[in-house]
Amino acid sequence: MTTTSPPPGLARFNGLEEWAARAALHEVCASPAWAARVLAARPCATPADLYAASDAATAALTAADLAEAMAAHPPIGRPKPGDPASAREQRGMDGASEELRAELLELNLAYQERFGHVFLICATGRTGEQMRDAVGERIGNAPEREREIVRVELGKINRIRLARLVEEDRDTP
Repeated sequence: MTTTSPPPGLARFNGLEEWAARAALHEVCASPAWAARVLAARPCATPADLYAASDAATAALTAADLAEAMAAHPPIGRPKPGDPASAREQRGMDGASEELRAELLELNLAYQERFGHVFLICATGRTGEQMRDAVGERIGNAPEREREIVRVELGKINRIRLARLVEEDRDTP
């Protein structure tokens, strides 16, 4: 039987001291409970093992943990200044018309009023129009249904961010 080493970026993550790994995971997801569960899965042999740990950790989040994770996400159309992750993820809003931005802001506010938290969607690869349509569709959901959709979307975001975290070349834009 042969053993294989994890890819260099994953090996680097596996080798981080706990405090440094926790800090890196906080950049992926703001829930300490999620980070603790992912940390407990280290070392991961493959990126798929890391993603599976993330999926399990996301599935185990309580309502309070989920709220904590969502609180770190900026509204669609308003990425955090100086935060390359949110700017990259919301790239679909680049070049959006003022009309679309205003419409999305109005829908974001209505959504937040209804559910008590930011509208969360995996924005990577979506256009501004697609994000607007998604919030318009989801605003009518029952709170329990919306919480489960948010959990799925958070899981997608976490996977994308983890993939970037364990890339071999950390300087890739």
